[in-house]
Amino acid sequence: MSIKKALKSLTKFEIILWIISILVIIVSYLGQEHSLLNIITSIIGITGVLFLAKAHVLGPMLFVLFAVLYAVISYTFRYYGEAITYLVMDLPISIASIISWIRNPYKDTIEVKINNLNKKQTIVLVISSIIVTIIFYFILKALNTENLYVSTISITTSFIASYLMFYRSRFYGLGYAANDVVLICLWTYASIRDVSYLPMVLCFLMFFINDLYALINWNRMYRKQKIAN
Repeated sequence: MSIKKALKSLTKFEIILWIISILVIIVSYLGQEHSLLNIITSIIGITGVLFLAKAHVLGPMLFVLFAVLYAVISYTFRYYGEAITYLVMDLPISIASIISWIRNPYKDTIEVKINNLNKKQTIVLVISSIIVTIIFYFILKALNTENLYVSTISITTSFIASYLMFYRSRFYGLGYAANDVVLICLWTYASIRDVSYLPMVLCFLMFFINDLYALINWNRMYRKQKIAN
């Protein structure tokens, strides 16, 4: 893994997208109390999303740190579903993804080898998603989680996205984009009650845009790898 090589591989569009994303995040937090942790977390997250879009292992590495910090922020608003999801599910899956990506490089590039889910992996995804949804619904209900149904959907979409990321599926970006939409709804609800959470809405809006780019870029890389093979 070469971080220097990964940085050099960024296109002008990707650099501009990264800079705009960070500026939006920083500006949205200006004047807010206790904003430093939120800014740091959001910048780490958006940078991780960018390198995920590049199919570079630095992406899931940054997501390990993001998962811990985001769980802390979620806990402060009693979004226990988000806190539990990122600590119990996203964190270990991100660690597993690091191992999976390191073991599956694509030739001599910074990219991982993009994979198509086979029938067994697809069936496991469907069944495990249903099980995760049911289990966490009752856990979150017992914890009196804010916005229970939306929080449960967030767990489902997050699990699907993480699963696809672990298996290096070109559709992982679609899973995270769906999760971003749910999170935008969650934090919009939170900001109605406390305007200081509004920056989180803008943060996940930028995540959504970056994840859509990841979907486009992974499909482009997949076609390129398929032709080369």
